[in-house]
Amino acid sequence: MYQLEEPKYFYFFVCVAILVVMYLLVVVWKRKKQKQFADLALLEKLSPEKSKFKPVLKILMICLALSFLILSLVNPKMGTQLKTIKRQGVDIVFALDVSKSMLAEDIAPNRLEKAKQIISKIIDKLGSDRVGIIIYAGNSYPLLPITTDHAAAKMFLQNANPDMVSSQGTAINEALRLAKTFYDDDTQTNRFLFVISDGEDHEENANSIAKELLNEGIKTYTIGVGTSKGAPIPIKRNGKFIGYKKDNKEEVVITKLNVETLKTIAGKGDGKYILGNNTSSTIEFVENLLLKAEKKEFETKQYSDYKDQFQWFIAIGLLFLILDVFLLNKKTKWVQKLNLFNEKEVK
Repeated sequence: MYQLEEPKYFYFFVCVAILVVMYLLVVVWKRKKQKQFADLALLEKLSPEKSKFKPVLKILMICLALSFLILSLVNPKMGTQLKTIKRQGVDIVFALDVSKSMLAEDIAPNRLEKAKQIISKIIDKLGSDRVGIIIYAGNSYPLLPITTDHAAAKMFLQNANPDMVSSQGTAINEALRLAKTFYDDDTQTNRFLFVISDGEDHEENANSIAKELLNEGIKTYTIGVGTSKGAPIPIKRNGKFIGYKKDNKEEVVITKLNVETLKTIAGKGDGKYILGNNTSSTIEFVENLLLKAEKKEFETKQYSDYKDQFQWFIAIGLLFLILDVFLLNKKTKWVQKLNLFNEKEVK
């Protein structure tokens, strides 16, 4: 396992790219000037010992040297010991609606992005709690199994979109059933399921499944995103707006927030409905809820005793610099005899 202490120094690789571009420009400029001075064949006769390959090799050495020195600034650290650590927390699963209606823009920038923002900020507030993510539309899929790796959860969350689900619709029942399988610790007394959706087209027997979850100790909370006024569903292709979704009568479909459905599901799951349009108040409610919840102690494994590795990258970088110093632009005699690089002798 490794860590990057100063990843900001990766931006220095732009300097390496600039160096390569400048080298190519100088090569082109030199070639033009040489043509103006004399015929290229004549120049080769005037400088028979000049190598065509060595300058390329030298710039390669410099680029490799700079790259390893930049990596030394980033300072990768290696974990040398895997320890079992005891933590206290609760288990939280997010069921995120990624159906097309979540693309409606009655909440800026749209409902789906608002939902992802809420989940991301809740994850930022978590301590040692475990988190899992489910996405659903016409089907439901596990986006991330329950884990203590909050950084991974946020990374997977950013990629969630309607195209990840093969069929459209709102399969809340399937998502709720899938949530049952996420809670892998039978001794955990506090399990929370947060359904983030606009509540549209949810199936009728979702209430009974919420009851089943409650019987297994899983409380269901719902977070609604959208407005009662509603908005059309934009259709985009390659990021460009091409129109709005229409029904069979060629009329623009208006999708609205269905509060009653979400309230009923939350009620049956011994939870509460939260209007998620105000991000800060939603985060505050969830944070207070989790702070009051009884924490269970559990064990997790993680690497410790991270050691600096920058010295290896400095050594390799300096090695390439030394090689560059000893590389001359002249042809190497024994290499010339082997003719490895097609550097034919001029007669």
